[in-house]
Amino acid sequence: MPRMDASTTAVRFSARDPSDGGRPPSAVVFDLGGVLIDWDPRHLYRSMFSGDEAAMEAFLATVCTPEWNARQDAGRPWAEAVATLVEEFPAERERIVAFHERWPEMLGGAIEGTVAILGELRDRRVPVYVLSNWSAETFPVARARYPFLGWFDGLVISGEECLAKPDPRLFRVLLERHRLDPRSTVYVDDSAPNVTVAAELGMVALQFTGPAALRADLARLGLVGEPGAAGAGPVAARVAAPRTRTREDPAG
Repeated sequence: MPRMDASTTAVRFSARDPSDGGRPPSAVVFDLGGVLIDWDPRHLYRSMFSGDEAAMEAFLATVCTPEWNARQDAGRPWAEAVATLVEEFPAERERIVAFHERWPEMLGGAIEGTVAILGELRDRRVPVYVLSNWSAETFPVARARYPFLGWFDGLVISGEECLAKPDPRLFRVLLERHRLDPRSTVYVDDSAPNVTVAAELGMVALQFTGPAALRADLARLGLVGEPGAAGAGPVAARVAAPRTRTREDPAG
């Protein structure tokens, strides 16, 4: 899932040169939240806080924090997570319980521009995969809501593996299970730390900033058609060129 904080940190990488003579990548891996699906706890909590943005942000920063939610993405059961947090913040019981019981209300619509890109890749017979931080308990809700989740050749969901990004081991699960060569695999994610790890593992890593930028970068890589005049915009996503691991690099 995407980060719960409201800020965005830009990461710049040198773009891969399409004229370098190399073949286009042979597969594309997508993150889900913030890339294909508009997931945000604020969709729920704005109503629970009656529009008090400051109070809502304080709650999400100090009670139902990104770190707390990330443990469910890594496999912690929701019942345990809620019970532990209610014990720590008994006055916030209703809002804490809502994070799980009303979790579907945090789902917005599909990010249609990215879904269109996914559809074009599928039409071009480019293998497509998912690598997403998502609780195993809540992912079935998303599967039922978004038909395009059935378009993928494979999905690796963090909660099912009890590992979460940016842990390199989760990336390796994807690569090994689906026999993907990292140097011919594009990885798309809105989180800078995840993009960095993908690049360190040798993948062609793109930080997602919007569908128009993603289309431009994938077109430059030879995977989709060039952006049309109406949909073209400044290319904000950048490619993290795969690099050779050295002895000084952490093993992950």
